[in-house]
Amino acid sequence: MSRLLLRLAVGAGAVVVLAALPLYLESFWLQTGLFAMGAVVAAIGLTLLVGVAGQLSLGHAFFVAIGAYGYAFLAGRDVAGADGPAGLGLPPILALLGALALAGAAGALFSPISGRVRGIYLGLATLGLVFLGQHVLQNATGITGGYEGVAVEPFSVLGFSFSNADPDDLAVFGVPYGQLERLWYVGLVLVAGSIWYGRNLVRSRPGRALASVRDSEVAAAVMGVDVVRYKAAAFTVSSMYAGLGGVLTALAFGRIVPESFGFLLSVDFLVMVVIGGAGSVGGAAAGAVFVTALPLVLNHYSGSLPLLAEPGSGGVGASEFSRLVYGAAIVAVLLFARDGLAGLVRRARPSPEVKERLA
Repeated sequence: MSRLLLRLAVGAGAVVVLAALPLYLESFWLQTGLFAMGAVVAAIGLTLLVGVAGQLSLGHAFFVAIGAYGYAFLAGRDVAGADGPAGLGLPPILALLGALALAGAAGALFSPISGRVRGIYLGLATLGLVFLGQHVLQNATGITGGYEGVAVEPFSVLGFSFSNADPDDLAVFGVPYGQLERLWYVGLVLVAGSIWYGRNLVRSRPGRALASVRDSEVAAAVMGVDVVRYKAAAFTVSSMYAGLGGVLTALAFGRIVPESFGFLLSVDFLVMVVIGGAGSVGGAAAGAVFVTALPLVLNHYSGSLPLLAEPGSGGVGASEFSRLVYGAAIVAVLLFARDGLAGLVRRARPSPEVKERLA
């Protein structure tokens, strides 16, 4: 009982701290936090696919783009303007659900391939989705705005807008709540829901079936697991996670362009999963925060860091240095901790025998 009370107290404290951060953080940190939240949601979907189901995907950015552009189109104004092409003008909450459905439908359409192909062949097949997506985003200007991108309609629920509209009308302890402060709580809700569902899925019967498929498809089939159906379902669920992460990312950016959803983004998601620990929901969240925040923080403080060169000077900038750090982290994980940050945390916890002695 004492352990349960301790966990509840720690959880309640974390909720209070996270909810109070907009009162103290500058806009840069709020923006970085929102980018990290979008990456956390999408990374959880990829770790369910790669770590739990054992399917390699290099096309996660494609489904993130579907979520982002799907929301922008569904919630966009129904008349074309200076900010970009026309949309359907749906209420933002319906646009969010519609973008989620579009990403899931795209995953379901690809699932016959994912259900029958595995390993590097599946990775190459999903890689083709990224290049296909880039071609569509750059040329379907009537929907995506092409290279210029498209503005993202602010999120709202029951008439309350999560935007900069009348920020002085909403203030907490004298702090005006604008778009970033309001979106912060949307991000917290989406991240909490994603972590909760992901952990329950891993621990449930379908999660155990996916793990058996990952370990041995033949053994899983002998035990009565429909391998093709479960692999297809895993890809669909992963795509929906990616779509939800894309919606949150689009809201944080305010305007999206095709180059933000290229092959490098898919690589970043794989780095998040590997560093955090494949198959771990919490590890994927930690890896996503690390990979997303590091280049932004380095770029923000590049003027005071002696190792970083100014952008355009030809030296090692924040982006290049971040990728060097990612590479070193991946090598370290593969050599010393193949289960990533999640494994390090598990090994750092006291064993049951130690816990009994402490009790």
